[in-house]
Amino acid sequence: MIPYQIISTGSQGNAVVINGSVLVDCGVPYKAVEPFAKSLKLVLLTHIHSDHFRPPTLRKLSAERPMLRFACCRWLAAPLVEAEVPPQNIDILSPGTMYGYGICNIIPVRLTHNVPNCGYKIHFPAGKVFYATDTNNLNGITARHYDLYMVEANYEDEIIQAKIAEKKAAGKYAYEVHAMRNHLSKAKCDSFIYRNIGPGGEYVYLHCHVDEEGEECEEN
Repeated sequence: MIPYQIISTGSQGNAVVINGSVLVDCGVPYKAVEPFAKSLKLVLLTHIHSDHFRPPTLRKLSAERPMLRFACCRWLAAPLVEAEVPPQNIDILSPGTMYGYGICNIIPVRLTHNVPNCGYKIHFPAGKVFYATDTNNLNGITARHYDLYMVEANYEDEIIQAKIAEKKAAGKYAYEVHAMRNHLSKAKCDSFIYRNIGPGGEYVYLHCHVDEEGEECEEN
């Protein structure tokens, strides 16, 4: 089993530490990341939305760990520099290309969202991890027999469709329409996992939707 710590997931902020050394997403206050900061070797960033990319935290993390590497695709290079992360500590990645970091190899994968976004295949000596959130689909992506899948399961189709219909009938704005366009349903998540997972593989649902009544998707 590859160890992981979900610091936070969802619209309030996203940050996950994998294998004690890799932070994926950084959309939380620094105090939430601080207990893990000394052991980090690499920060992987996905997209610009504030629940995944928090400049003050990135700035503080960079200042406290001046040798820490920050990796992202080209759309986050300028925002990282604006967050005062030294350019020499930033690695600009291309989706579909493998990069070696000693502790792991990584492959960014392009995701479908309302802003440029990517997920990551992370290959440790002990096993492989697939990470993807904030995407409408995972079409064309494979991650066969990975050891850990960390994938968004934002909503249940029947439940969200019922809520949309209810709000439209009441003349209310249905923000769930936006969620369906830009986030992954549990059904799509499960389909991807079942097509790819092998014996002994594990998975965890991320970025589960919380509605106004406080209902949310179950983690497994």
